[in-house]
Amino acid sequence: MTLFEIIILAIIQGVTEFLPISSSGHLLLPAELFGWEAQGLAFDVAVHVGSLLAVMIYFRKEIWQMSFAWVTHGFSKQQSTDSKLAWYVIIATIPAVIIGFLMKDWIELNARTALVIAATTIIFGVLLWFADAKAKQIQSLESLSIKQAVIIGFAQVLALIPGTSRSGITMTAGLMLGLDRESCARFSFLLSIPVILGAGLLSTLDLLSAQEAVDWYALLYGALFSFVSAYLCIFLFLSWISRIGMLPFVIYRLALGVILLWFVFA
Repeated sequence: MTLFEIIILAIIQGVTEFLPISSSGHLLLPAELFGWEAQGLAFDVAVHVGSLLAVMIYFRKEIWQMSFAWVTHGFSKQQSTDSKLAWYVIIATIPAVIIGFLMKDWIELNARTALVIAATTIIFGVLLWFADAKAKQIQSLESLSIKQAVIIGFAQVLALIPGTSRSGITMTAGLMLGLDRESCARFSFLLSIPVILGAGLLSTLDLLSAQEAVDWYALLYGALFSFVSAYLCIFLFLSWISRIGMLPFVIYRLALGVILLWFVFA
């Protein structure tokens, strides 16, 4: 890959990992528009590392508090708010891990098509608009219940279908359950940590077994630009989401879906 391709793909990965707009659809566009080749396993690992570092550094205070509370209070009858939140992140991750492990090969063979991605980009974009427009946004993250965490966790399973958007579907579920926008976003971002870590580890195992030639400069630049774009994305999204709502992302998803459909049927 050229340096320009590395930068563009890393920024796409870093931004779309956290915005509710579907990374799958965006990673198809450079290949369709410019004929770029697939980025490869090594680069995929590098950009996942960059995204993971970004979310962990941004939420370093919350991660420390949750981890400390989970170790000290997580197995006691008197749970603190932070230890409960740590448990909720763990519990909400389990459905995606189990179903993802069982369905990974089938999804790779049958669902990773431009038509599926275009359809899910549009359908789940409309669902995000409905949740944002109609739901009562009155509950903070601190009052999240285990039942709500489980529902969000099962909603996250839908993100295994390309084009759904992991952040998009978890925020949609959170909004429907009554969480306010910022709380939905923060819980979605915290949920991304074990998911990105798991995806990165799986990609690393695939890379080791494939014995792919490694371009270390491409990996370094990929991780760097993914980190910077992901960090800025998280910061700006949390700063603006309460004011702008989800409508701009819904409109963007609908436009992206139409463009992908045009590529499919053109």
